[in-house]
Amino acid sequence: MSKLAIITGAGQGIGAGIARRLAQDDYAIAVADINPVTGQQVVDELQAAGKAAKFYQVDVAQRAAVFDLVAQAVADFGELAVYVNNAGVAFIDSFVDSDPTQVERLFDVNLKGTYWGIQAAATQFKKQGHGGRIVNAASLASVEASALQSAYSASKFGIRGLTQAAAKELAADHITVNAYNPGVVRTPMRDAIDKKTAAIKHVTVPEQQAQVLTEIALGREAQPADVAEVVAWFVSPAAGYVTGQSLLVDGGMRFH
Repeated sequence: MSKLAIITGAGQGIGAGIARRLAQDDYAIAVADINPVTGQQVVDELQAAGKAAKFYQVDVAQRAAVFDLVAQAVADFGELAVYVNNAGVAFIDSFVDSDPTQVERLFDVNLKGTYWGIQAAATQFKKQGHGGRIVNAASLASVEASALQSAYSASKFGIRGLTQAAAKELAADHITVNAYNPGVVRTPMRDAIDKKTAAIKHVTVPEQQAQVLTEIALGREAQPADVAEVVAWFVSPAAGYVTGQSLLVDGGMRFH
């Protein structure tokens, strides 16, 4: 039976890229997403390539739903090997104008969703008795906060904290916990961010994108596959001695 990787937010963007990459390493992929249309499309793509995959609809803000996700995927595919807390939302607005409903939903999905994912995965790993890998989605905004993304930045700083705390607590159970910090990755979420940011700054979307590109040392935006390679390394035997770390994957936007 294939080793199981559960990836939340795997219906598009970085999550879909991670699903494709881990499938190459012969993981059975639990594609978990709130959107059944895009999630099933990723499953269909993987199955067409001969990979084991199944869609699970989940709102990661709901703790019980996250625990049910783990139970269902384990029942379908066997023991859990990898859990990727990739699901997240973002919005662009000034600090003082940010809508409280959006702020609360963002914290529920990004921060609480990651918390519940770590809890559910660690509970399953402890039950199995031989460790596992948890990988969380932080962000460049977890290292240096972004203007117009106050709630998002706060949530990602929080995820770095959760990553470190969980790594310290779970190391005795041979469970590693790490995070990836993407910079500018061309995804549907990034498209929406560019559009709103350009409107606030009164520039065109191409002008906004060109300005951001000047901040990237390698001179190009990332693709989901660039981030997925880092996740594949975190869950590989090569990274067995790495835990509690948050790795920038930003093409050289920030150095620290």
